[in-house]
Amino acid sequence: MDFSDSRRPIGGWHHRLGSRVRTLWFAKMAGTTLGITAFFVAYFWVLQHPFFTVTTMPLIALDRWVAFRPEAFVLYVSLWVYVSLGPALLKDSREVISYGLATGGLSLAGLSVFVLWPTAVPDFALDWSAHPSLAFLKTVDVAGNACPSLHVAFAVFTALWLERILRETGERGTVRGVNALWCLGIVYSTLAIRQHVALDALAGAALGAAVALLHMRCLDRAVRRTGAPADAARSAGDPAVTGVTPVLPH
Repeated sequence: MDFSDSRRPIGGWHHRLGSRVRTLWFAKMAGTTLGITAFFVAYFWVLQHPFFTVTTMPLIALDRWVAFRPEAFVLYVSLWVYVSLGPALLKDSREVISYGLATGGLSLAGLSVFVLWPTAVPDFALDWSAHPSLAFLKTVDVAGNACPSLHVAFAVFTALWLERILRETGERGTVRGVNALWCLGIVYSTLAIRQHVALDALAGAALGAAVALLHMRCLDRAVRRTGAPADAARSAGDPAVTGVTPVLPH
């Protein structure tokens, strides 16, 4: 007889991701929609009402290395699909609430910088009319609110959270690699379509990483301090939720 108390997974990592998607799905969808809407309202208000003289961001060597590639616009707009994946894959109400607070804090930090130190990208002397999609973007989202790049900040924040989620669900590397490449592609696109300069992207990456790591650390401390996760009473011992089943003596 085997009295081992070890556990073995039920199904693969994709089944565990599916369980996460179904958890609180309506709250996640509504929260993501409201959050993005509120962000854009605040972002464009700050963009259109600078309180101080706008500083033009300087170029560095990296800006000269990245060629102008208008087709990178597809990667740029893919951010709005990418950032929706993080909240969709959270596992319980504690994570959902804390994730909302963290992304709100990230937005507030970036917008505060824009208010106190308004910045803009330089004039790249390009004929935007030859690239209709970019011309529309430049009309809607003008050169302001440059540094830090919140496009990059949210991409890095999301990438770190998706890496955590994929590790927890047991994905062994392929999708985690796609996650990293998608994030890098979004960061690259901000330079390739000349929406940001390298210093904007570097500052945005630092901001997104700092907020994500601080958020995860605080969340882990809260879980250790209070014991099981917020929804443990619901999920404890339920293989459909936990994704594991005990090996019984035989």
